[in-house]
Amino acid sequence: MTSRIEDYALIGDCETAALVSRNGSIDWLCFPRFDSGACFAALLGTAENGRWSIAPKDQSARITRRYRPDTLILETTFETAEGTATLIDFMPPRDGASDLVRLVVGERGRVEFDTDLIVRFGYGRTVPWVTREEDGSISAVAGPDRLTLRTSVELEGADLRTGGTFSVLAGERIPFVLTYGPSNGPRPAHQDVEAVLADTETYWRDFADRCPAVGAWTSAVKRSLITLKALTFAPTGGIVAAATTSLPEQLGGTRNWDYRYCWLRDATMTLMGFMKLGYYEEAAAWRGWLLRAIAGAPDQVQIMYGVAGERQLLEWEVPWLRGYGDSRPVRIGNAAADQLQLDVYGEIADAMAQALKGGLPPHPRSQALRDVILPYLEQAWRQPDEGIWEVRGGRQHFTHSKVMAWVAFDRAADMAESVEGGSAAAARWRGVADMIHADVCGKAYDAELGCFVQAYGSRTIDASVLQIPLVGFLPADDPRVVGTVKAVEKWLVRDGLVLRYRTEQTDDGLPPGEGAFLACSFWLADVLVLQGRYADARQLFERLSNLCNDVGLLAEEHDPVGGRMLGNFPQAFSHVGLINTALNLARATGPAEERAEGADDIPAPELA
Repeated sequence: MTSRIEDYALIGDCETAALVSRNGSIDWLCFPRFDSGACFAALLGTAENGRWSIAPKDQSARITRRYRPDTLILETTFETAEGTATLIDFMPPRDGASDLVRLVVGERGRVEFDTDLIVRFGYGRTVPWVTREEDGSISAVAGPDRLTLRTSVELEGADLRTGGTFSVLAGERIPFVLTYGPSNGPRPAHQDVEAVLADTETYWRDFADRCPAVGAWTSAVKRSLITLKALTFAPTGGIVAAATTSLPEQLGGTRNWDYRYCWLRDATMTLMGFMKLGYYEEAAAWRGWLLRAIAGAPDQVQIMYGVAGERQLLEWEVPWLRGYGDSRPVRIGNAAADQLQLDVYGEIADAMAQALKGGLPPHPRSQALRDVILPYLEQAWRQPDEGIWEVRGGRQHFTHSKVMAWVAFDRAADMAESVEGGSAAAARWRGVADMIHADVCGKAYDAELGCFVQAYGSRTIDASVLQIPLVGFLPADDPRVVGTVKAVEKWLVRDGLVLRYRTEQTDDGLPPGEGAFLACSFWLADVLVLQGRYADARQLFERLSNLCNDVGLLAEEHDPVGGRMLGNFPQAFSHVGLINTALNLARATGPAEERAEGADDIPAPELA
């Protein structure tokens, strides 16, 4: 039976990542990149679609786990009646090899283990040719791919899997090293596991030690930073939205998407989080990826790209995988890459402005980028689009898209004003920004509801309008913003968490039903801070922090009814939200205020 999403932990080498269940099974791993075909795909199918288990024979063992402090080294401890042993899982940062290391350490007495390795390349479909090499290693080859396993444990092949039984005594350390490489390449070199472990620990601790104190939330912020780093494709600086594809937004539903790509709208929040904490190298790498990815014609800017800036992210379905919790289809690629989402232009401009404000030196391409994007957006902002939520039910004039178009011109005007001789450009862009501002205030605000709505002419409440005060479109104490926050709290909050929108009220091209979107919940907390509602903001943030699993990870969504995580995992947007809200709360001062009253007098939005 597939583990719950929150029962997984992440390990990675800043080029790909694996998910490890509480009971010691690696159920998801793509080699050599995040978006490569999975060789372990049990997460989205069954064990026969690939997995690697190392677990005690005694299935009643007591299991505890943790990350070694300030690292991405996972330690899972099994306690049985006969003894105690710890399974250490990690992936060394790349040094030319793609390794996954598992080290079984005896702590007390004697513990008997089973190991079961099932390799299936091509997302769980392709059975490899498995052979034993002269040096005793096990080699699994299919087409261009090869996995090599080295261990002192005696293994046997049967029924298209490789397994064995072994015992570990107190003080013993039994290593397993799984290495990926091209099938026509040289055999992988032997690894000194203890030296590699020490180097990996140093790598992560050096990274985490740069994080300043963030009050009571320092530990959670560090874990989120480490997670963002783990979701970074080191060769390019791109950050994937999540390590997985097709983990459902509703169990048994069809809202299953591939998140192993880099979204532009993550740029601003990620840059801000990195820079506020002093991680300028990572921020610069992410900005560099961004500017390379979007280079070209402004009307061809996409909302997402591959980890190296690839544009072709063709979406297809995997019929041989049953899906997590029987949630079909399993999708590879993402057709939303071809959508028009005007908000990304605002996010690009905001990212560039925040980078300069945060202390990064100007990028040589920044001015050229503005010179081509702004004239295009000056005409394009009037068009309908698919919006931030990537709806598949037709284009609309989404409020959030218009607000972010305003951001593009507002930031451009600010930057032009700071440059000698830029007054003419500043006046032009400020004029466009004022035009968009008036358009939004006139067409997106519903006086009867007393709030901003999802799209022009709509009466649907949408959490994306929480960005209005966060990007500076209107002050947080503007009556229209106050009314919008009340509407969100009344109509979109479930079990203390925020829905993106009511899917049964919006034609987004999909069947209704999904969990609460964690990033939106962090946005609400941020707005509450701006409004001086510190007690409410802190309460919401603590509610969100308590949703982290036992090793500090968050998925995209949370099911307020089933009380479990939903969506792809771990989700970069959720961890960026945690970092930024923690920073906002840590800086906030002033007396706690009671929750604003009056939410009950808001008229109900009409069904779409």
